[in-house]
Amino acid sequence: MKPLFTVHGGEYLVGSHIEEQFRHVNVWIPSRDTGIDLLVSDQKSRRTVSLQVKFSKDFLVTHMKPAFQKNLRACGWWTINRDKLGASPADFWVFVLLGFDRRSKDYVIVPPKELLRRLESIHGPQKTIQSYLWVTGIENCWETRGLSRQDQLSVSDGTYREPIRNFTKWLNNWSPVERLNH
Repeated sequence: MKPLFTVHGGEYLVGSHIEEQFRHVNVWIPSRDTGIDLLVSDQKSRRTVSLQVKFSKDFLVTHMKPAFQKNLRACGWWTINRDKLGASPADFWVFVLLGFDRRSKDYVIVPPKELLRRLESIHGPQKTIQSYLWVTGIENCWETRGLSRQDQLSVSDGTYREPIRNFTKWLNNWSPVERLNH
């Protein structure tokens, strides 16, 4: 075991959020890289949920045109290794979207097998997957990489409809941790 290590910003935000919102759970940090960044257990450490955390800066303010600024909260970009995702031992992957302009914190908590299924359906079986997740002001979450400008504007204004790209079900859905909180 290495005596000193650091957690990255996303791991800190997730761990802090869990500790603030769920008083009856424990958050653990593994002593080595196992593909699990945080382990959350009930108070007696009998039941657990393992999390792989992915963090992105907010691209909304720095890269998005003014037409998107009003209706979006945060836009993140991740590079995902398909093989690592497919072999992930984590129960859930947590994508952290820290909205700069609105000072928002959003989390997409999705099972890795479902994430892989959706990303392969959207982007094909490529080894490295580039993924954009956008969170809207009306609390929807969409995977937008490769969408036309018109479809992007539809995501922004709340009219876009494509079920495979809809990640709203996992947006700020902490039910896996809530189940441990009793």
